[in-house]
Amino acid sequence: MRQIINHFTDNDLYTFTCMYYVLQKYPRAETEYSFFDRNRTCYPKGFDALLREQLEHLAEVTITDEEREYMTSAFPFLPYWFINVFLRGFRFNPTELTITQDEEGHLDISVRGKWWSTIIWEMPILATISELMHILNGDAEKYDADAEYAKSFDKGCQIWRGGLTLGDMGTRRRFSFAHQERVIDALMQSYREVKDETGGQCGRFTGTSNVYFAMKKGIPCLGTMSHQCISFEEIVSGVFECNYNVMNKWSEVYDGNVGIFLYDCFGDRVFFNNLSKRMAMTFSGLRIDSGREEEQVDLIVEKYKQLGIDPMTKQAVFSNGLDIARAIEIHRYCEGKIVDSYGVGTFLTCDVIGCSPMNIVIKLVRGRITESREWHPCVKLSCDKGKTLGDKQKCDYLVSVLNR
Repeated sequence: MRQIINHFTDNDLYTFTCMYYVLQKYPRAETEYSFFDRNRTCYPKGFDALLREQLEHLAEVTITDEEREYMTSAFPFLPYWFINVFLRGFRFNPTELTITQDEEGHLDISVRGKWWSTIIWEMPILATISELMHILNGDAEKYDADAEYAKSFDKGCQIWRGGLTLGDMGTRRRFSFAHQERVIDALMQSYREVKDETGGQCGRFTGTSNVYFAMKKGIPCLGTMSHQCISFEEIVSGVFECNYNVMNKWSEVYDGNVGIFLYDCFGDRVFFNNLSKRMAMTFSGLRIDSGREEEQVDLIVEKYKQLGIDPMTKQAVFSNGLDIARAIEIHRYCEGKIVDSYGVGTFLTCDVIGCSPMNIVIKLVRGRITESREWHPCVKLSCDKGKTLGDKQKCDYLVSVLNR
């Protein structure tokens, strides 16, 4: 079977920003990640062997000169040595992977090793599983490229005419690499046409979170951080201080750059309770990835006002499984309250005729700050119960503590 992942930077930007953060703040940390399939999919017999074969190919996928030159130019907040020395010498390490499949077909995947190394596997594993499953299901044989381009183009026209500021965040559960590229092309073309048609009185295409496609298409690359930074910090400094400490450490590493904070790892209340004005001023905005969006907007706006900050100088990025109609509803609600933008994934890159998208994630489940320390469970509570992941006993305990 053909190799699915062929480019080192066929990955989301936040993988690299988080990797550099880890090197700066927790260079000796070790972590374990686990695969979760929320649909409890029964994969075809032998899927585990096919997946391992695909992922072992990545040991030979290295960063190219073109990719290094692009990253050096596009991401000045990442130092020269990180891109041109560290990433140049970096290799995917398949020995960090454990992949098994039970008799019913359920997959069990874990990634364990140094945090700066294991962190790179999330996107390649998920994108490979998704594309491989669509190949084995026969979805790829039925795929109509022209029809899918037209469908994505129509979506783009709706997005821009609806006034949305929006980018692609669909790498992890895409139908295929080729389809994601087709979607991006359709969004770019539809944006150009609607912009000309309206004289610029429309939404705005903000690019893609995929570093390779951003380079290839000459469009902005989106991304800052992920939940794993806060989830790990909780085992270091506790649930009440972990958000503040990550904000502080992140700002030390990036000095005000890549400043959208993902605040819902342990729900909203614990975050807003100790959001300081200094941190609120340092970060350009917040990413809303769970909870009812209108309620979260109200909480954010109220907190900024309490801190003496004009909410209209701040950004809210919405990314919780949105479609166009829902995003436009939120956009109208945000008008005059806060600057809104949107990151959309599966609805763009796996809304394919006759195909059911997957509901899969890779999450941090254990960590330790050095190889000589004890392991601790890492969890994520979120503002949506369906997104709670990790050791149940610890999750239940933290919920009880937070609800006191």
